[in-house]
Amino acid sequence: MASTSVSRVVPASPDQVWSLIGGFDALPDWLPSIPESTALEGGRVRRLKNLEGEVITERLLDFSEAERHYSYSILQAPLPVNGYVSTIRVHAVPGREHAAEVQWSGRFNPDGATEDEVVDLFTGIYRDGLDALHKTLSG
Repeated sequence: MASTSVSRVVPASPDQVWSLIGGFDALPDWLPSIPESTALEGGRVRRLKNLEGEVITERLLDFSEAERHYSYSILQAPLPVNGYVSTIRVHAVPGREHAAEVQWSGRFNPDGATEDEVVDLFTGIYRDGLDALHKTLSG
């Protein structure tokens, strides 16, 4: 099983960051590459559309409001992986009340691509997503 993790310090308190990204259906609020999200099954499943119109369906596996994190799996996506599980976490930055560290990590099995290719793919997705979050919070 392959894995990757990207973290970024963003210019907002952990509570402010979580209020923006903590909703499982909130990706379009901060991630420009996902302009559409539809909540299904009482909010436990989200059907996303990317800029190319491709559909990605994900299931919420674990959620903690108090600890500011959630984990999800991919049910269906045009991506070369299976067994995908990802977690987004928001941490306080000691001594900086108006900053938070956001960590986005995932583990997965390559399917139709090499391990290096899928690690590079998801590292780029997470990095670009956290860059977009930083830009949203800076605006």
